[in-house]
Amino acid sequence: MTPRSPRHRTLGRDFWLYFAGQLISQVGSSFTLFALPLLVFKLTHSATNLALTTASNFVPYLLFGLVLGALVDRVNRRRMMLLTDVGRAVVIAVLPVLALFGALRVEDIYAVAFVQSTLGILFNVGQFAAIPSLVGRADLVAANGRIMATNSAGQIFGPVLAGVLVTIMSPADLLFFDAASFFVSAATLAAIRRSFNAADRPGLASVGVAGLLRDVRDGLEYVWSQPVLRSISLMMALINFVSTTEYSQLVLFAKRVLGASDSQVAWLYAAGAAGVVIVSISAAAIRRRLSFAVTALGALVIDGLAVTAMALLGSYPAALVLWAAASGFGLLLNINTTALRQAIVPDEMYGRVISVAQVLAWSAIPLGALVGAAAIQLSGSVGGVYAVIGSLTALIALSFAFSSVAHGDRYLAEAAGAAPPGEASVAEA
Repeated sequence: MTPRSPRHRTLGRDFWLYFAGQLISQVGSSFTLFALPLLVFKLTHSATNLALTTASNFVPYLLFGLVLGALVDRVNRRRMMLLTDVGRAVVIAVLPVLALFGALRVEDIYAVAFVQSTLGILFNVGQFAAIPSLVGRADLVAANGRIMATNSAGQIFGPVLAGVLVTIMSPADLLFFDAASFFVSAATLAAIRRSFNAADRPGLASVGVAGLLRDVRDGLEYVWSQPVLRSISLMMALINFVSTTEYSQLVLFAKRVLGASDSQVAWLYAAGAAGVVIVSISAAAIRRRLSFAVTALGALVIDGLAVTAMALLGSYPAALVLWAAASGFGLLLNINTTALRQAIVPDEMYGRVISVAQVLAWSAIPLGALVGAAAIQLSGSVGGVYAVIGSLTALIALSFAFSSVAHGDRYLAEAAGAAPPGEASVAEA
């Protein structure tokens, strides 16, 4: 028996059920990831409207993220995620129904994006807590890598298939596939036997609003008191402010700089997802060979340099490779920071800590999207803005080599020392 065999067994039936459900859900969500900006572009041809769509997706984190994170720590997480999937299926179906009646407006897209994102907060926070419930501590990096690889595997096949289907149906009709995929995800969650809560805690009725707000305060204090969590959140806020334009304006970049058709835009999205799959599958192997700091910060440097090269070359074939590299190495940071948080944070605080981290890190995205759109409008150069974004991303990553992020392995080792006997360090996963 090889040394890896026991580790594979620890993933178990429930993890693979969850894995399968998320794979199908991500195929559907990738249809929406491709279709929404394409819909906005066709309706408005405006960088500002594309930026507002991105802002609509992230403003809910600022408004509700902290409270919803505390709520997730008070409820049955698996049941909450199941109901959230059903809600997202119903909400996303609103847009193609409006389109069928010729009543779809760009404002409707903003509204649906806002509601979808709000429901997505609940699901994503629940997922952060679900993974440690489904696998052992030693498997966190591998499990998170597989989940993120699954997310992007769906986003490879989804845009390619969507690029074919968009030649025979409208982009709005593609959203029906996303609605169906949420129902599949809900079904797999219903089939999972394991609880996503380590222990029962008092419900909302027993703690009241004051107790919920106290939970929010405790989460803020915990994250701010931990130097590595605080530094990661600050770094991600800066990175997100700068780089959000890469994603919100990708359709515009592809159309104006690369001269891409609708189908070629879909292939560009698929290339990015393919890069994430390749890097995510390799995440555990990379961490066995490199330190936390080299893995996380080095990945961001590669991400930034790839974006700059893509902008300067302006070649569609080169962009497919460079966007794959940028997307893949950009997500490698998330894999490792997620595993670090899961390793050092107590289970009963998972929801609050991840929601605080998201609010701190993603608070800059709406403003960054609007600033990026303004820069494009003022400069008249989408490629020039992308080149600057890539350079700034690499510089920000290098500057945090002098912060507590550089000592991530020490925090992981301390967490492993407090783990129950027989459990290995995440750093060894």
